[in-house]
Amino acid sequence: MSTFEGSLRIPGDEGPPLAVMIDLVDGRLLMSAGESEIGNWAMSEIRVNALPDGFHLRAEGEEVLLDITDDAQFAVDLGLRTAPPHLRRRMSALMRND
Repeated sequence: MSTFEGSLRIPGDEGPPLAVMIDLVDGRLLMSAGESEIGNWAMSEIRVNALPDGFHLRAEGEEVLLDITDDAQFAVDLGLRTAPPHLRRRMSALMRND
């Protein structure tokens, strides 16, 4: 199981981001804020794209923007193959060290 800290925003919303924890376990992405579960999705049910402003997660017809503290490890653990150049370099370094 991999656990990541980050923040969640709604694209276009100017309010403060929400602190979240994301667990990747058994082919699922579980997201929580404090004691509240935000989502629990099979990886096949979501789409995650790494873009310059963060990770765009689409699930159940909605999109959220995630800023993950350990973004390179998060991208590697998700199995992402495309990312902005600065993130791709850090992902490559992680994969070389493994």
